Parts: sequence; structure tokens; C-alpha cells
Amino acid sequence: MSYNFRSEVPEALGQLLKTATDYNVIIHVGENPYNFKEFHAHSIILRCRSEYFNKIFSSKDIEKINGKYMIKKPNISPKAFDVILKYLYTGQFIITNKTGIELLDIMITSDELMLKKLTKLTESFIIENCHQFLRNDPVEILHTIYYNKQLISLQEFYLNKICIEPKFLFNSDRFTQLSAHLLEIILKRDDLNLEEIEIWENLIKWGLAQERALNQDVTKWKQNDINTFKWVLSKFIPLIRFYEISTRDYFNKVKPYEEILPKELRDDILKFYMIPEYKPIYIPRRSKFINGSIMINREHAILFANWIDKKEENDEYINDIPYEFNLLYRASRDGNTATAFHVKCDNEGPTIVVVKIRNSEQIVGGYNPLFWDSVPGKMSTKDSFIFSFMDKNYVQNAKVVYSGGYPYSIYCHPVNGPVFGCHDLYVNYNVNSDVWYSACKTCYPTLDLPESMNADDYEVFQVIKKESI
Repeated sequence: MSYNFRSEVPEALGQLLKTATDYNVIIHVGENPYNFKEFHAHSIILRCRSEYFNKIFSSKDIEKINGKYMIKKPNISPKAFDVILKYLYTGQFIITNKTGIELLDIMITSDELMLKKLTKLTESFIIENCHQFLRNDPVEILHTIYYNKQLISLQEFYLNKICIEPKFLFNSDRFTQLSAHLLEIILKRDDLNLEEIEIWENLIKWGLAQERALNQDVTKWKQNDINTFKWVLSKFIPLIRFYEISTRDYFNKVKPYEEILPKELRDDILKFYMIPEYKPIYIPRRSKFINGSIMINREHAILFANWIDKKEENDEYINDIPYEFNLLYRASRDGNTATAFHVKCDNEGPTIVVVKIRNSEQIVGGYNPLFWDSVPGKMSTKDSFIFSFMDKNYVQNAKVVYSGGYPYSIYCHPVNGPVFGCHDLYVNYNVNSDVWYSACKTCYPTLDLPESMNADDYEVFQVIKKESI
């Protein structure tokens, strides 16, 4: 017979760490009086809990003073090491009360100490809570991630987030403290989801903050001031897509600083504004919405691609995706009727349907991996899914459920629009064209949707597999 008692070992080891009874390891962490702490530990604990420490203690060159091992880690944060040392003794790690910067420090330290499980756990939490961390301090988050080689896996993820929702960064009180190198990287991005005139205004704000001696009133500048500002912004000017700025905005917001632009560029912009048929050569930034949509952006498209390919957490698409989403139909544009839907969408192959729920930021919808048809019939597949975003601006809260391969995974009928399941999610034009229903929970696991939802609009996208990424 056996009994399960709550183990007292973690508590006892935590107390051992606290009292440092019979410690034989001294660890100096940090390197200056304001960021330094001495830790006392036990080699037997560190050996069995950490491959990194086991290698250190196995080395013949390890320093000893008065019979105690001496380890120095000047490049590690004492606060992060304190958390990790407690984790090594007790196996416990309270993650929810940490700031983004604290978690990044913990991730850097745990990676250096070869604690793979803790590193992965911390990384996952940082990704899941990226919106919160970017709201709190986007500049320091970006600096920490970009200038630490241990965080390379997070660099592209967070840069993508910034490009999708750039106002986290550009509206930050600390935006002007962003390094020139990082600002250059961001302004080079074709997917920066911000109006070009807003990019220009923020660049001016950043530039003025770098040279505080300059008068904020540009009309009072002398030639020396103009030359100074031109030097500050010289490598950023080629990154601004001036041809996407309206003549009104150019006159009011760019022209006052026009002398910092190269003369050839000024002449070309004037030619663009004055000669309608003139087409300058430049790469426009991608629209914040994908391919003409008024509902979804690139972040949604990346998520849809991961769902379509049933990607696991460690194998997800982050930037490039193997699909194009071609807008076939929008109810408000093409006619909110069954006939209009079928004319636009029948026999077009796999599609994504996105429905905007009235008086909310919620979107719902589904993926049909087969095709739509006006001929009544049911189709079975295990690859279709339905989804819900309670707030389309926060994709981390999305829910998705897949068909169980039931005969009614997809249903087609001339009086209906898209139908997923036996009424798991559908619109019936014979009843009400503006209402979507979720009356059955048989063919798909439940999304906890109400039985009826008033819709503002819906869109259908053809899903096209790219030949290569």
C-alpha cells in the first residue's frame, strides 16, 4: 500500500537555501556596487539540478577559497539569478508577477545556465503576453531582445508585432530613446502598418530629441541648424515612402523641413505631384489589411496559415507563410444574398470565411478546405475548422476547433451562404441575411457562441498555396 503526501522536500530545500547552512559555494553575481550580490549555495544541489554547474564543479580549474568554491558571473542580473537559484532548490517558479524585462533577464540567464525547460517556459510566457509587455515598455523590450544573442528567437516575433501594431512603439513616451539602429530596421520594413505621414512625423520627433539644442520651431532655423538636422536624419530619409503622402500633408508637414531632403528627391516628388501619369519607382508599404479586406490583417493571416497546416507551438509560421488570401466576396460590396455568395465563391477551392459581429470587435468564421457549391450536399473532412476572436485586435485570445470528420463538416445549399457543420456556424438567407447562427454543437467542438449573432458584414477569401515561400 502506498500513500501520496505533499512533498516537504521543496520547502525544506528552500529553507536550506535561505539559511545557507553548511554552504560550500560562493557565487558573485553582477559587477558594480549597485548591481552586485553574493549568493551562498550547495554544490550537491547545483550539480544534480544543472548541467552547467555540474561541468563547472567537474573542472580542475575551479577556484577555491578557504574550502569553498568561488564562481563569478558579472554579466548576470542578481535579481534574475535569485529567481533561478530558488527554482534550482525548490522546482518552483512564480512567473505571473514579473515584468517583461525581468522575464527577459530570467530567460537570458536560464539559457546561459543551460536550463532548457525554464528557458522554454519563460519564452512561451513572453510570447503569450507580448501585448501587455509592449504596452508597458516597448523600447526597453526591443533593446533587450535585439542586443542579446540569447533572445534571437524572439527578435523577429517582436518586430512583427511592432509592425502590425506600431502605435505601441510610436506612441510610447520613450519612443525618442529608441536606438538609431533599431529605428532604421523598423523603417525599412515594408509591412510597417502606419500611414507614411505618421512615420514622417515620428521621425521628426525622434530627430529633434537627438539634437535638443535645435529650436523646435523650424522657421527659426539657420543654415547650420538645417545641416545638423540633415546629418541626424540622413540615413532615414531614403526609407520614407514620400509618394504615399498626400499633397496636403506634404505641404503642411514635410515642406517645412524640405531642405533636409536631397534636391533630386525634392524634384522627383514635385514631378509626382504635378504630372499625373508619372509613376516613380518605389516599393509601397503593405496595407494594414490583407488584400483588400476591411476586417483582418496580416497577423490574422499568419494565424490562419498555422491553423490550416495544424502547426505545433514550436513549429509555427512567424513571418513568411505559404498561402495567399485572395478576397473573393464581401457581402456589403457584392450583395448580401445567397446568389451573390455562390456566384463569387462556388468552385473556387479552399476558402476562409470571416464574419464581423455587430457592436463589437468580435469576428467569427471558418475554413473550408474543399469548395462551395450551389448543388445541395454534405462533405466530410477533418481539416475544416471554425474560430472566434472575442476581440480581433488581440489574436492571442482566439479560439479554434476542428471538425471531427463528420458527414456534415461542410454543407452546401443554394439558399444558404457558408454552412459549417449541421448548423454549427451558418447564415440562412431564407430567414435573415444579417444573422449568423450557431444552433448545433455536433460536428465541431463548441466555441461557446450564442445561438444567433447579428453581423455587420462578412468576407470570403480564397486560400491559394504559394509555389514557394
